[in-house]
Amino acid sequence: MVRCGDIVEQSIRLPSGNGPITLHGRALRYIDEVARQGSIRKAAKRLNVAASAVNRYILELEEELQAPIFERLPRGLKLTSSGEILIQHIRETLQAHQRMRAQIQSLKGLNRGEVVLATMATLAAGRIAEIVAAYREKHPQVSLRIMVGDRTTVAEMVALGQADLAIAYNLSDDTRLQRAAEFRHALGAVVAPGHPLATRKTVRMSDCLLYPLVLADRSLSLREVVEATAPARASLVPVVETNSMELMKRLAKTTPHITFLNRLDVDREMASGDLVFIPLTGTGSLQRLNILHRARGSLSPAGSHFMQFAQERLLASFDESGTL
Repeated sequence: MVRCGDIVEQSIRLPSGNGPITLHGRALRYIDEVARQGSIRKAAKRLNVAASAVNRYILELEEELQAPIFERLPRGLKLTSSGEILIQHIRETLQAHQRMRAQIQSLKGLNRGEVVLATMATLAAGRIAEIVAAYREKHPQVSLRIMVGDRTTVAEMVALGQADLAIAYNLSDDTRLQRAAEFRHALGAVVAPGHPLATRKTVRMSDCLLYPLVLADRSLSLREVVEATAPARASLVPVVETNSMELMKRLAKTTPHITFLNRLDVDREMASGDLVFIPLTGTGSLQRLNILHRARGSLSPAGSHFMQFAQERLLASFDESGTL
């Protein structure tokens, strides 16, 4: 990730009708920021430069390429088809530059850099927070940026180079992404300590249907897994549906509500005695926790090191089969 203050000496050569031109680091950053902000004024403010300077770079490049980069709209700028091709190349160039710098630093025996991780809200608030804290304690010179989204957004952030890694549930196969590790979670019923089912060693889904259900809504992949565990003729009728796992856990603390999560999601609440996790029997449905990175290119030394660290910390929670 290139910060606004970095000086990027790398350049790329682009064909134009008048012969090749050289697009230097400053222009790379200017055009990338305008594409992200959708506004020359906002980009200039973020870059701490004059808007006229940014606009000049864009106009000069459009003239050289003999093609518009941005479509001027009443509410801002939008990349044209030519601009989409250009911005992909620009971002790959900036990322390659940062990887090169990190690799050179690692050759000097330094362990520095920035890692951008895309993940889901429930993981960010729980296990990811613990992993990040442990990593920062051992490697305080590495900065971490955590970006939260749903599973589609998380995958896109990595595929587009906006994040180095993704750690998320049930990510779909994507040729742009490479799966570095996968852990399988068995679901369980989650209840308050005073719930009638709380003393059970295991529980069947049919037992749980006797109580008010708090379920993930259909925007979360967890709902698909829960429905796959229900008996064939059973009807899951929730009293509350939500895309917030924090709300699901909060409601589960009030008897007789019951929800369904995996053990990793409720580690902290189990440790504090606020919630009880009861494994579900008679089901083979599992949640998949994935660690992914881009299929093209290579991770920076810091990104690769953090990925290995996170994988080891997650593996410590699982049995030898990779199932929690």
